Amino acid sequence: MATRARVRAPELVGKGGWINTGGKDLTLADLRGKCVIVDFWTFCCINCLHVLDELRELEEKHRDTLVIVGVHSPKFVHEAEHQAVVDAVDRYDVRHPVLDDPQLATWKQYAVRAWPTLVVIDPEGYVVAQHAGEGHAHAIAALVAELEAEHAAKGTLRRGDSPYVAPVAEPGVLRFPGKALRLPSGGYLVADSGHHSLVELAEDGETPLRRIGSGERGFADGPAGQAAFSEPQGLALLPDGGIVVADTVNHALRRVDPATGEVTTLAGTGRQWWQNSPTSGPGPEVDLSSPWDVAWFDDRVWVAMAGTHQLWTYDPRTGTVAVAAGTTNEGLVDGPAAEAWFAQPSGLAATPERLWVADSETSALRHVSRETDGSYTVRTAVGTGLFDFGHRDGEAAQALLQHPLGVTALPDGSVAVADTYNHALRRFDPATGEVSTLATDLREPSGALVVDGDIVVVESARHRLTRLRLPEEALSVAATAHRTQRPATEVAPGELRLDVIFTPPAGQKLDESYGPATRLLVSATPPELLLDGAGADTALGRSLLLNESVAEGVLHISAMAASCDDDPAIEFPTCHVHQQDWGVPVRLVPGAAARLPLVLAGMDE
Repeated sequence: MATRARVRAPELVGKGGWINTGGKDLTLADLRGKCVIVDFWTFCCINCLHVLDELRELEEKHRDTLVIVGVHSPKFVHEAEHQAVVDAVDRYDVRHPVLDDPQLATWKQYAVRAWPTLVVIDPEGYVVAQHAGEGHAHAIAALVAELEAEHAAKGTLRRGDSPYVAPVAEPGVLRFPGKALRLPSGGYLVADSGHHSLVELAEDGETPLRRIGSGERGFADGPAGQAAFSEPQGLALLPDGGIVVADTVNHALRRVDPATGEVTTLAGTGRQWWQNSPTSGPGPEVDLSSPWDVAWFDDRVWVAMAGTHQLWTYDPRTGTVAVAAGTTNEGLVDGPAAEAWFAQPSGLAATPERLWVADSETSALRHVSRETDGSYTVRTAVGTGLFDFGHRDGEAAQALLQHPLGVTALPDGSVAVADTYNHALRRFDPATGEVSTLATDLREPSGALVVDGDIVVVESARHRLTRLRLPEEALSVAATAHRTQRPATEVAPGELRLDVIFTPPAGQKLDESYGPATRLLVSATPPELLLDGAGADTALGRSLLLNESVAEGVLHISAMAASCDDDPAIEFPTCHVHQQDWGVPVRLVPGAAARLPLVLAGMDE
């Protein structure tokens, strides 16, 4: 067995304390003898949610010898609230201990630079691997199997005694509902995300009339009682009377016949889309990635594809899907649809003139409009980028939101925004360019709809629909402004060597049989921070030239590597894609480091 680099693991500490342990505080000493995966995550991050799902099978298979420990490391102010973390652990069905680390203490000790990051600790308490981003489950599974065999032989492996203690489930009709739809026949259809189903509610918004879906996480078509969903979110009414559902964790679009409750699949294979996968084609043959909302606009179903930071469309006449806007790069860039950047679009609302988009990770309200030549253009109404957020009304250019998940067109031509992490309902008026607050004290609102002049809000973290009068005057709310706070890395001005470390998993190799197996994309905020080295290339290392006249900024780095089975005897080798986006805050200091290492997979030795 090859010798592995090992570093003693720092202790796990966090001011928020432990969740899913029955009230016990854990230490690394309590975990000695176990294989440990430390998952640095934050609940706003779609990539982190993908990793939670990637790890479920591994966690179940090795529950006797493996302990996964989530370290919640917040990006937004709301995510630093302990109750919000408790809700998120419940919402996403996290079945392992979670450390709430609102001050990023453990994040700093492990020198983590991005969400999500996975650190593997062996049964003797040493870090033996680090993986950033998605697509590493197979590599970690192979490493865990190696560690089990190695430490069983040494007598240092301990079985049983899981520290996980399941929380007590609270009964209710709804559990973390996502979006809701007004039915033509009256009443509501609600995406009951936490129960993996849809619920039809009576006119009062409370009484359940029918449930569509078995209530168990799964992916199955069929009658209402047998069909299965996995954390469905968005809903939209089709011109033929059918309902399209964004079945988020199944990476699929489903169709519901409201008369019978029959469920069919329109698009998606159940597999997550990866770089170099098809971006158009027959719906059932194309992989999707965490569709979060849907809306009927310009004779198609538009899809907020949160997992790829894009908008897609589904054409029911041809049964095909295609990318409509976005490049898969995460950020806020306006312009022609094919060149625009989004960041986890999560809410859609259509008017005859434009499609409104709640772009959650940039805390932005954006819109897509069709030009006279038939092309589409993306513009931003509110929001400035990935790191600025808050609750501030007034002129749109300076107004702030915090991770909005929903948007609703209002009868007067304005739009309401479910400003999720501010627990508020906001309003943007395109006629005046002003942002105001309609309501507060709404626990994580995720969507809203207009009903007879009122507005019905989906209060996701209160597990209910709440009906409100649309106020004639806006509320007065004390303004707050925040910027994502992460420790800046001190680097020297001038030439900086960027190295993305990637070690293929055991038994695999970088396979360039069909083209380059790696890709590296680099940009900066502000753009003038980088004098040279921006752009895309296939090498995972390059020299950057930093502008000494720019004191600080953020380097945006996106890396992808594809590895395949390294065995000539395998006729059809299995390949895996590993990818991660980093936003690294840097401060230019003469004499500081001239190298920036980022670990995609492996160890920086």
